[in-house]
Amino acid sequence: MKKTVVTGLVTMLIGANLFAEKVSTYEYAAFQNANDVKTALTKNGLQVVGEYDAMQDPNYHVIAYTCPTLTKDASKKDRAFAGVQKVLVNTKDKELVLTNPQYFLHAFMQDDFQKAHAKKVNTKLANAFGTLKNSQDALDDDDIAGYHFMMAMPYYEDMIEVAKGENLKEKLEKNAAKNIVFTLEAGDATLYGIAMPTEKGEKYYVSEIKGEKHSAFLPYMVMVEGDTAKILHPKYYLAISYPNLSMGEFMSISGTPGNIEEYFTSLFQ
Repeated sequence: MKKTVVTGLVTMLIGANLFAEKVSTYEYAAFQNANDVKTALTKNGLQVVGEYDAMQDPNYHVIAYTCPTLTKDASKKDRAFAGVQKVLVNTKDKELVLTNPQYFLHAFMQDDFQKAHAKKVNTKLANAFGTLKNSQDALDDDDIAGYHFMMAMPYYEDMIEVAKGENLKEKLEKNAAKNIVFTLEAGDATLYGIAMPTEKGEKYYVSEIKGEKHSAFLPYMVMVEGDTAKILHPKYYLAISYPNLSMGEFMSISGTPGNIEEYFTSLFQ
């Protein structure tokens, strides 16, 4: 009897895993130039909040957008990172690469995630860009919220506090200046997308892992909420953005998390 029960439980667990929904990290669409992308987003109720050449390379132009659905969700405490999604205009390979709202909203909203909200944004994207194809980078739906690269690695909630005190937004806006790609107000928080054009910045670490085609996760973001500024832990954000990253690839940029933390800390001095 005991053996039968155990066998049944194992079968149920295996079955649940087999039927778990795979959610792609990115979605691909037919190529359009940046101006046409912005027009398509706007016509479908998505507001462009900023754009820039990721990695200082015009072949990889990222356009960040939001909408009332995203900003409403992002207005909850510690959820501002969910306020923006992005489109990579990959001129080199003639394709569009979109961050998948169902994936990144689930990651950044955690227990507050509402799939209907993500699907609403996905519908707007499909209307804007036609057929969307899933990337091979993906996670099981029930693994996204609790994702970490491996044991002892950080989760979403393990954010790094890069500054604390008064006038944080003023300091950041003065020091980051032209490297600010976008600013988004989300409830009591302000979300910034900041380019990192330093020697060991985004151009370095993305090229080290040959991740240019999926650089739609850029620019790196910092959230200012009250008297605290936080970034997603780089060991988390890079891993969730590249879920197929191997241990060897991850180790090839072992210095990057520290470089990112140091860079953002310096922007509040």
